[in-house]
Amino acid sequence: MAVKIRLQRHGKKNFAFFHIVVADSRSPRDGRFIEQLGSYNPNTNPATIVLNSERALAWLNVGAQPTLVCRRILSYEGVLLRKHLEGGVAKGALTQEQADAKWNDWKAQRDAKISAKKSSLVKEAAEQKKAAKAEEAKVNAARAEAIAKKAAELAAKQAEAAAEEAPAEEAAPAEQPAE
Repeated sequence: MAVKIRLQRHGKKNFAFFHIVVADSRSPRDGRFIEQLGSYNPNTNPATIVLNSERALAWLNVGAQPTLVCRRILSYEGVLLRKHLEGGVAKGALTQEQADAKWNDWKAQRDAKISAKKSSLVKEAAEQKKAAKAEEAKVNAARAEAIAKKAAELAAKQAEAAAEEAPAEEAAPAEQPAE
């Protein structure tokens, strides 16, 4: 029986998330599976991956073949590195302490990279919000200036109209007593 580690699609249209499962290669994509190892949600930034690494490593050690996307997920989570280091320990190329040290160094670097990405996303969002606020303030100032200009023009027209009516009113009372 060919056993695969693959993704099982869930979620709605244009908003999918996936379960990472171990299944017989002949079973349908969303069909029967042997064991669920975790989940993968590509809709978040960075993508959310929940994985039982110990079980994934156990399945890899007994010969389960990951699909291309699952191989990338397992690599991202460090399961393939762990398998590689265990192979080196089994061959005598390095000791278990050296393998653990390499694993811990890699894990620290990966965690630092993820936290840097999250902080840069937060910083970028704050900068975009600040830029949008500045742009909005600029638009509001231009609108206020246009409104003030229209108000000044209207006031000038009203003053001209009042000035034209005032001499006409002064002239009209002078004519009335003459009659």
